[in-house]
Amino acid sequence: MTKKQKKMLLRIMISFVLLAALMVCEHIGVLPENIWIELVLFAVPYLIIGYDIIFKAAKNIRHGQIFDENFLMMIATFGAFGAQDFSEAAAVMLFYQVGELFQSYAVGKSRQSISDMMDICPEYANIEENGTLIRTDPDDVEVGSIIVVKPGERVPLDGVVTEGESLIDTAALTGESVPRRAAVGDEIISGCVNGSGTLKVRTTKAFDDSTVSKILELVENASSKKAKVENFITKFARYYTPVVTIAAVILAALPPLLLGGGWSEWIHRACIFLVISCPCALVISVPLGFFGGIGAASRIGVLVKGGNYLEAVAEMTTIVFDKTGTLTKGEFKVSGLYAENGFSQEALLELAAHAEGYSNHPIADSVRAAYLERTGKAVDLGRVGEAGEQAGHGISVTVDGKKVLIGNEKLMKANGINCAISKELKVLEDNHPNLVKSAGTDYTSVTESGTVCYVACENEYAQNEYAQNEHAQNEHAHFEYVGAVIISDTIKEGARAAIADMKKVGVQKCIMLTGDRKAAAKAVAGELGIDELHAELLPADKVARVEALLNDRDKKERLAFVGDGINDAPVLARADIGFAMGSMGSDAAIEAADVVLMDDDVRKIAAVVRIARKTLRIVKQNIVFALAVKALVLILGALGMANMWEAVFADVGVAVIAILNAMRTLRYNGR
Repeated sequence: MTKKQKKMLLRIMISFVLLAALMVCEHIGVLPENIWIELVLFAVPYLIIGYDIIFKAAKNIRHGQIFDENFLMMIATFGAFGAQDFSEAAAVMLFYQVGELFQSYAVGKSRQSISDMMDICPEYANIEENGTLIRTDPDDVEVGSIIVVKPGERVPLDGVVTEGESLIDTAALTGESVPRRAAVGDEIISGCVNGSGTLKVRTTKAFDDSTVSKILELVENASSKKAKVENFITKFARYYTPVVTIAAVILAALPPLLLGGGWSEWIHRACIFLVISCPCALVISVPLGFFGGIGAASRIGVLVKGGNYLEAVAEMTTIVFDKTGTLTKGEFKVSGLYAENGFSQEALLELAAHAEGYSNHPIADSVRAAYLERTGKAVDLGRVGEAGEQAGHGISVTVDGKKVLIGNEKLMKANGINCAISKELKVLEDNHPNLVKSAGTDYTSVTESGTVCYVACENEYAQNEYAQNEHAQNEHAHFEYVGAVIISDTIKEGARAAIADMKKVGVQKCIMLTGDRKAAAKAVAGELGIDELHAELLPADKVARVEALLNDRDKKERLAFVGDGINDAPVLARADIGFAMGSMGSDAAIEAADVVLMDDDVRKIAAVVRIARKTLRIVKQNIVFALAVKALVLILGALGMANMWEAVFADVGVAVIAILNAMRTLRYNGR
């Protein structure tokens, strides 16, 4: 409880004791029978508990903001004093402040799950100078500096480990309880907690550009992006309050003027009407519900940028996935070697690895890694000469002075190379089952599981020591086709379960977009249970495809796109909801998406959908409940069938019940 809340609690207790004593004295007839003395006595607990409400109302009136709950409570209680209902006036203000204290506490609790993330903000960074560690403000640390992170300390800046090894607790960022190991060469992000080992880290970003800074900015701005329901309530309260105030004035003045006399009775009814009409339950509980939903999502490692995105997630009916890095790990491995025209598997792999010697593409990395694993030797770049890229097709490179082509089928056809593999070819598995997969007699059956890199070389090169028989020598063709390397991506753990969970929560269609070949994409889609597949797409094609899907959907439906937040930024921005695979908080993911999965676990999307839908249900329950109770008691109050205590329940009681209901979102984990 904050200092302000403790002060309010003390005021409530003092006011309650004084009011209770006065009411007991009034009941047993001890109080003097003098209206002015009673007024002064009851004004004491009233002012103790309600002076700030009066000041706020007066201040708002001076600034032209007349119609708010402070104004309503001031007018209602002043009216009760005017009608000589002294105890009721003080009691109404007391219970109103009790409700306000409870609301303040509830809002604080709802913010806590999000504001806990503020604890990830580091207070200092250790810079080593002359053998001594100097504590420095993270803002003052320059990029490229070496910082020291001791055991138990929070990592202050993004960087790369240069010395040491430790386990890093990422729970505050990802919701993942299992620490991850950080060693020399590993990237490490700010906001995590270092485990048992001391680390030296070379910083790669300034504090303002660091992961922790980006996340804090996201959290701080989350409440500013309101859902449609929140905007409706804000507009509703703007018009509702002046309408009920005017209605109360009419209720107090018109019946006595028309019927004659009875001013005290009708003023009393108008005061009850005003107390009932305070929109606290709606104004507090609706934003609180959305804030609670955002907090619940943050507890499982999912950052939602605002209530509007949470509302959109609840209405999601179609979800589109990028394949690589989202449903698959993006970790390519050589899964098949299919040598042709007399080449051996070893010769094919050696030629392909050297041809990819200078490429930084993930597929090239996998080919070089397979060569190193199989032979124990790294690629000799001295054998590799000039290379040129043919966009979208592959590369042309010289190896040992001879030209080699490696790429897709389009590259082969463009150079007049027949890359069809004979049906009679039988590839036998050797001692490296992860590198070579048996194709039997049907080559097409294995190509469906990966990307095919075709390899061809000049005839003269084909006739050297790699060739094993006369079939390799073809003097009539400039290039000789020597085989294909199959590269497969690994499906993420839990990806299939994630798609199944999508169906369970009511998502009607799961679609996959990829730049991969249809055969490879079809294999992944079939294994995961994807409903619709679009393959061989360029980045611009993905945007066009999402545009088409958006045009085909019903206006009430929402379409989400899930991507890595870097290559898919245009599509993430165009979809109704963009889910980014945060890669533990990459800048591009946080900037591009509406929702960020901090640990890249697609299974959490279904949990967020459940949280969003539960949040919407609770918000709607609060709206219906508050309006129904208020409407009922307003009618009873106008007819003289409700007293001030029932008015207090319709205001404070309804607000408390609505807030308790809204707080249920905080404890929900989406299961």
